[in-house]
Amino acid sequence: MTHLVTLAEIDEDKVTPGVLGFIVFAVMALAVWGLMKSMNRHMGKVDFKESPDPEAGVSGGGKGKTAGRTEPQQG
Repeated sequence: MTHLVTLAEIDEDKVTPGVLGFIVFAVMALAVWGLMKSMNRHMGKVDFKESPDPEAGVSGGGKGKTAGRTEPQQG
């Protein structure tokens, strides 16, 4: 019976996180879960298809489809 008493003794030099550490960890885990759920919802709203720029071909400032191309010379 004396063996069990030595196992049940609490070591005063041993530091454990305790209940407060568990609560802090649980709150942080819930916060990360909420952020991930929110990010997933926002990423679902994003449209990844790029629409063509309507002003790109009008001005001819080198941004259109013919930018960098040279026309063949006749003559």
